[in-house]
Amino acid sequence: MIEVWAPLARRVRVRLLGDQGATIDERELRRSESEGWWRAELELADGDRYGFVLDDGAQVRPDPRSHRQPEGVHAPSAAFDPAAFAWTDAAWTGRQLAGGAIYELHIGTFTPEGTLDALIGRLDHLVDLGITHVEMLPVNAFNGRRNWGYDGVLWYAVHEEYGGPRAYQRFVDAAHARGLGVIQDVVYNHFGPSGNYLPEFGPYLREGRSNPWGDEVNLDEPAVRQYIIDNALMWLRDFHVDGLRLDAVHALNDDRPTHILAELAERTEALSAQQNRPLSLIAESDLNDPTLILPREAGGYGLTAQWSDDWHHAMHVALTGETTGYYDDFAAPEAVAKVTQHGFFHDGTFSSFRGRPHGHPIPPTVPTWRLVTYMQNHDQIGNRAAGDRLGANLTPDRLAVAAVLALTAPGTPMLFMGEEWGASTPWQFFTSHPEPELAKATAEGRIAEFEKMGWNRSLVPDPQDPATFDRSHLNWEERQQGEHARLLDLHRRLLALRIQRPELADPDAAKTAVTSIRDDGPPRARAFRIERGAVSVLVNLTSEPVAFDVRPGDRMLLSTRSADLDAGLLEVPPDAAVVVGPELAAQPVGLDTNRMSLS
Repeated sequence: MIEVWAPLARRVRVRLLGDQGATIDERELRRSESEGWWRAELELADGDRYGFVLDDGAQVRPDPRSHRQPEGVHAPSAAFDPAAFAWTDAAWTGRQLAGGAIYELHIGTFTPEGTLDALIGRLDHLVDLGITHVEMLPVNAFNGRRNWGYDGVLWYAVHEEYGGPRAYQRFVDAAHARGLGVIQDVVYNHFGPSGNYLPEFGPYLREGRSNPWGDEVNLDEPAVRQYIIDNALMWLRDFHVDGLRLDAVHALNDDRPTHILAELAERTEALSAQQNRPLSLIAESDLNDPTLILPREAGGYGLTAQWSDDWHHAMHVALTGETTGYYDDFAAPEAVAKVTQHGFFHDGTFSSFRGRPHGHPIPPTVPTWRLVTYMQNHDQIGNRAAGDRLGANLTPDRLAVAAVLALTAPGTPMLFMGEEWGASTPWQFFTSHPEPELAKATAEGRIAEFEKMGWNRSLVPDPQDPATFDRSHLNWEERQQGEHARLLDLHRRLLALRIQRPELADPDAAKTAVTSIRDDGPPRARAFRIERGAVSVLVNLTSEPVAFDVRPGDRMLLSTRSADLDAGLLEVPPDAAVVVGPELAAQPVGLDTNRMSLS
């Protein structure tokens, strides 16, 4: 059976094509009694090329639910049978997000080859680091060869340059064999600017309504809602994915009684019960609204977790002192304490960037792991004019403090690829639109955007220049060199410490408290203490040593620089962080406390 939803068509044919594009056969589809569905009794073999012809036209359009686009998004589709893969993960019982550590990466720049198969060869690095979940930027088919992935137009297809859907299955199978969960970033709020033929089939978009990335997806249409739900379930079921990161859900404008996110959460929970493994849904949202992660029984949507930009902004300002744009509010002396203890900084407070009150408080009963916290991610690096990482502006000592803050935070920590060794390579905005007009508009728009902010246009990389993409590849050799190797070692020890000390993964917000030791200086020159139960994180970002009181019996568990503990006082040197706490009853396996200092 082959079928397609095309309520706008008066006639639909499926055309079968040979390797050279020659027509082999053409069949008429019959419109069913279901609203807008066309069907024909036709079985396609794996790899068969096909496409749909609408009305009396001559052009072949890809299947809106195509799994493979061997020649790109403007070309015919190729049949793909997900069940043909020989999975070896029958014993895989999944990984809970609670207590986990996420690693975000972009397939095209993570390895020199930029493929899923090459990525498999680097999974042992993530296991050795202490990662539990790999989160991949979108892999759905887009026009061109290189892209962040947010310009996808065929949501069911895996980009061919990455290896296609069979390579994706190989990757997930390999990740599970190493104990790693897989989270896939998906985009349901817009379609890319090139290769989107769905409006020819049906009302996938709302006319006259748009968001910053394009026309709004038409959530008023039941078939479009089902298109989203089916896509999400496809990743989780057919590709054995363990979770989805939902891009910019604030752009999913839905006025129906049951929000699309609540519907998606309900269907995901049902699949989780059926497959007997945890399945996670993680939202990106700038609403600061806990409704997303509250249980449906309490009026929420029931998603697993959401990203926390407020936590990032407060820590970024504390480390860098940068206060332009939306960072301005986070220079407040209480910013670090508020995001650490309560999750959101703007929880109904005035946002100067937005010019209005923003956000709602998170109930104290919500487990802290439901916020994904990060010092860096693809947005916070790539959407800077030069795509510069923290390491471009911070000393190695400050990068070490950033690592401690990131991996002792109450939320679920997430690292961005290369962050663990302080990668020197930038991660810039890159595209490869083949259409000259679109390529020009993208490049000029990017440059003009930052030129308005005072940037010299010559310093803003051209996203269409292949060199921009090349610069954004990780340099794996440097992770074994000098300060990079020392920072990598620190990240390993921090992730090990997070497992060995249950206080660092305790989800009870009431067990976290922050005390300012020095807050009278500029944002990047303060000292504070973060209590995580019996464990304390002592942070000194001033230019002089700062003495912290230490409880009787506490010892240094980790220090980024040499520090002196004497008579209940611990003197922390400038630009340093120390983790202290009581001795464990037994020495944790694999935790060499004699090497816990970075220096």
